[in-house]
Amino acid sequence: MRQWVEKLATERAWLVIAALIIAALAAAAGGGNLYFRGDYKVFFEEGYGPLNDFEEMQKIFNKSDSIAVLVVPESGEVIDETILTLIQEYTEEAWQTPFSSRVDSLTNYQNTWAEYDDMIVEDMVLYPEELTEDDLNRIRETALAEPSLNGRIISPDTDVSLINITLQLPDVTDNTANVASVMDFVRDLSAQFAERYPDVAFYHTGIIPMNYSFATEGQKDMSTLVPAMLLLIIVLLAVLLRSVLAMLATVVVLVLTIMATMGLAGWMGFFLSTGTINVPIVVLTIAVADCVHVVATMQYGMKQGKSRKEAVRYSLELNWMPIFITSATTAVGFLTLMMSESPVFADFGFLCAMGVMLAYVMSVTLFPALLSVLPVGAGGRVDDKAPAMAHFGDFVIRHQTPLLWGGVAVVAVLSALAMRNEINDVATEYFAESTAYRQSVEKQADTLSGSQSIDWAMYTDEAGGISNPEFIAVMRDFTEWLEQQPEIDHVSGLSDTFMRLNKNMHADDPDWYRIPDDRELAAQYLLLYEMSLPYGLDLNNQVNVDKSAVRMTSILKNLGSVEIISLENRAKDWMDANAPGIRLTAASPSVMFSHIGETNMKSMILSMMMALVIISGILIFALRSLRLGVISLFPNITPALVGFGFWTFISGEINLGLSIVSSMTLGIIVDDTVHFLSKYKRARLEGMTTEAAVRYSFINVGRALLITTLVLVLGFSMLAFSAFRLNSDMGIATSLIILIALIIDFLILPPMLLWLDKDKPEANAEEQTSLKGEHA
Repeated sequence: MRQWVEKLATERAWLVIAALIIAALAAAAGGGNLYFRGDYKVFFEEGYGPLNDFEEMQKIFNKSDSIAVLVVPESGEVIDETILTLIQEYTEEAWQTPFSSRVDSLTNYQNTWAEYDDMIVEDMVLYPEELTEDDLNRIRETALAEPSLNGRIISPDTDVSLINITLQLPDVTDNTANVASVMDFVRDLSAQFAERYPDVAFYHTGIIPMNYSFATEGQKDMSTLVPAMLLLIIVLLAVLLRSVLAMLATVVVLVLTIMATMGLAGWMGFFLSTGTINVPIVVLTIAVADCVHVVATMQYGMKQGKSRKEAVRYSLELNWMPIFITSATTAVGFLTLMMSESPVFADFGFLCAMGVMLAYVMSVTLFPALLSVLPVGAGGRVDDKAPAMAHFGDFVIRHQTPLLWGGVAVVAVLSALAMRNEINDVATEYFAESTAYRQSVEKQADTLSGSQSIDWAMYTDEAGGISNPEFIAVMRDFTEWLEQQPEIDHVSGLSDTFMRLNKNMHADDPDWYRIPDDRELAAQYLLLYEMSLPYGLDLNNQVNVDKSAVRMTSILKNLGSVEIISLENRAKDWMDANAPGIRLTAASPSVMFSHIGETNMKSMILSMMMALVIISGILIFALRSLRLGVISLFPNITPALVGFGFWTFISGEINLGLSIVSSMTLGIIVDDTVHFLSKYKRARLEGMTTEAAVRYSFINVGRALLITTLVLVLGFSMLAFSAFRLNSDMGIATSLIILIALIIDFLILPPMLLWLDKDKPEANAEEQTSLKGEHA
C-alpha cells in the first residue's frame, strides 16, 4: 500500500492533486446543511433525568424562559417619582416583547388590602407622577414587607429594581433566531429609555441572555479564532520550515481538510454549537502536525543529498506508519468522548476523530503530491545535520540519572497535587468578565440577588390539594427552611399569598396573617384572588390546572455545582423527613449543568481508561515490543496528571469543559511518544546501541516534534481568547498538557530507555537484512 501511494504521489502527482481536490470540494458542499444552535439545551441528551424534571415542570406550569431587566439609578433610590414612572412605562412597553406572556415589576405588582368588607386588588403604583411623600413611604413599606418583592423585585436598600419578562418560546428544535429577536427588542428598548433617563443604567440577565451569549460567543469564536489560527500557522510554518512553498502546500492541505470535515458533518446531519464550534481549530492543529513530520523528514533527506522526489518517498517510508499510529491513537482519544454525558461533546469527539483521519489521508497522499511538483527547498544549509538536536541528545545522555529521578520526583509531586482539584461548575462564570452577560450577572449579584435559581415543584396528587391547610403548612415550613440555607438569596412561594389573603379577608388584622383553618375557605380565597387579577398576571406560573401542584422559586447566590447539588439533596431529604407523602422535584438550567459536570467527569474517567488500554495495545502491536509498549505508558499517562497538578495553582476547579481534556489529550500526546519510539525502534533494528538510538531519534525527529508541539500549543492557546470559559479553560489546559508531554518525552523518556533497554539490540540478522533490503 505504501509503495503504491509513494509511486502515485511522486509519478502521477497532478492526477492525485486533481482527484483529491475534487473529492474534498464535493464533501465540502455539505457545509450548506450546517446550522448553529445556541441554546443551553444542546448540552443535554434527551431522557437526561434533570432535563426531564425541567421539561415536566415546563409542561405543568407556564414556561420559565425569561429576560430580567435590572434598573440601576445613579441616585441610589428607586422609590422615587421619576424612577417609578420609568419602571411603569418600561413595564407597559415590555409587553410588546416578542413571545412575551407576562411582565412583572414593582409598579404592576398586584397589591391587596381590605376596604370595609371588600378585598381590593390593584397595581402597586397607578399614577407615579401624582405620588406624594406619604405615598412613596407607603410603597416603600409595603414592598419591603412583601416576601415576593423584597430581595427579588426590589433590593432591601431600595437602590435597584428588576423588571422580569416571561416568554413562551415556540416548541421547536432551534430557537436561536427567536432568542436573538427577543434580545434585539429588549436591548433597543433599554437603549431608548437610557436616552430618556441618562442617569439610569440597564442590565439584562436571565435564561434568554444566557442563551444569546451561548450563540453569539460561539459564532464570534468561529469568525475570529479560526482565521487568526490559520494566519498564525502560516507565519509559523514559513519561519520554522524556512520554505514559503512548503508552507503554501501545508495551507492547501489544511483548508481542504477543514472544508471536507465540516462538509461531511453537514451531510451527516450534524449542527454547530458552542461545544462543536472549535472542531476546525482542533483539526487544523493536528493536520499541521502530520504535514510538518512529512516535510521536515523530506527536508532532512534533501540535506542528505537526495533529490526532491526521492526525499518525498524517503519521508513517506519513515512517516507512513508513525503518522498512521498517531492519527489512529488521536482518533481513539477523541472517539472516547462519545461516552460523554453531554451530546455536544460526543459530537465534538466524533467530528474531531473524523477530521483527524481525513488529515492523515491528505498528509500521505495530497501533501506528498504537492511537495513533488513544487520546487520546495531543503529549508536551510545542506550541510546542517541538526547539530542542535544532536547536542541536546548528548546532554540528555550525559545527565540521564538526575534527569530520570529528578523528573520522576517532580511528576510524582505534581500528580499528587492534581488530586486537589475539585469538580465544580459555576454556570454564571461560563463567560468572560468582558461580556455584557457576565457584567449584568455580577451587577445583579452585587445589588439585588444572584441570577441563578431553582424551581421546586410540590405534587399532592390530589385535585385542589394545594388548598389543604396541612399542605400549605408544609409549603410555609419548606419556604422558611430554604430561607435559612446559606446558598439562598430569596424564596417566593404560594404560602405567603394564602396568609396575606387570610389577613386581607379579616380587615387586614395582622393577627390573621396565618394559614386559613379551613380548606374550602382557603380555596375560596385563592379563587377570589385569581378572579381579581388582570390578564397576564395570573397564578399559572405557580399553580397547575387542577390545583394539585405548586411551583416555588428560590433565587440562589452565584454558586458552583457542588453547592447546588448539595442544596438539592438536602431539600429532598427535608421533604422526605417532614412530608413523605409529597413528591418534590427541583429543576433549572443551573441544576442541569451542575449534574452534567459531575456525571460527565465520571464517564470521562471510564473512557480515558478504555482509551489508554486501546492506545497501549496499538503501540505494542505497532512497535512490536512489549517492553517499549510498557515504557510508553509513563509519557502517555503522566502529562495529564502533571497538567492538572499545575491547574491547582491556576484555578483548582474542573468545569464541564475541562472534564473532557484528559480523554481528548491522551490521543494527542501519544503522537510525540510514537514518533520518538518509532525512530528509536528503527535504530535498534539497525543494531545501534541504546545511546546511539536515542541520539538518532533526537536528530531525526526532534526538530519536527518541537515544531509540531509549538504549533499545537499555540493553536489550542488561541482558545484562551474565547469569551466562553468552557472553551478557554479547555484550550489553556490542553496547551499546558501538550507542552508537558514534549518535556517528558525529551527529558524523561530517553533516560528511561537508557535504563530499561540497555544495549539489548532487538533485531536479529534477518530483520536487519530485511530492513536494509527496504532501503535498497
